[in-house]
Amino acid sequence: MTLKQLGVSAAAAAAALSFASMANAQAAKPAAAPAAAAPAPAAAAGPSIPGVCILSNERAIGTSTVGKYVIQRMQTITSQVNAELNGEKTSIDTEAKSLDGQRATLGQEAYEQKGLALRQRANGLERKAQIRQRELEVTEQKALARVGQEMDPIVKAVYAQRNCALLIDRNSLFGASASMDITDAVVAQLNGKITQFAFDRERLDQQPAQPQPAAGAAKPK
Repeated sequence: MTLKQLGVSAAAAAAALSFASMANAQAAKPAAAPAAAAPAPAAAAGPSIPGVCILSNERAIGTSTVGKYVIQRMQTITSQVNAELNGEKTSIDTEAKSLDGQRATLGQEAYEQKGLALRQRANGLERKAQIRQRELEVTEQKALARVGQEMDPIVKAVYAQRNCALLIDRNSLFGASASMDITDAVVAQLNGKITQFAFDRERLDQQPAQPQPAAGAAKPK
């Protein structure tokens, strides 16, 4: 007997989760990615346009000390989740193989009862894997939102210091003069402001249950 025979999806049976690609660092700004985007070569761009500035959120987060910390911390949390799920999967696999070997000696009723219990455990593992995946996504979103909150006032300050009249996202451009890019200045100030902060996996399966109204209680008007 295998997990496939128990009716568990291949994704859940594998129980291998990887944290989602870097989510939106700031609500109104493009999603960030763990890999830093390289700036366009200066030789490919024309002269700078006065008052126009460029910022790469991806590179700012990907190259900042706190951004690297978030990525590393998420990798650690993901490894912990994988260890938890794979441990349960191994236990179910072992019992399934043991049950398959006992099929000839067990009565049909006993065999079916044990098989049902294993299916219930396997289904529980699948549900847990789905919850853990969502927890990783929420954890990453909140961590990146914190980085965005720390970076936002710095972006505004550098914007004012450089006399920018217009700030354009680097991802929307094919190329631009390096002298218009304020990303490095933002990263330098962000590194001086914060390098890490404590965070752990969000627990979605431990949310307090909503109180249920007593039987016969009048509904609020």
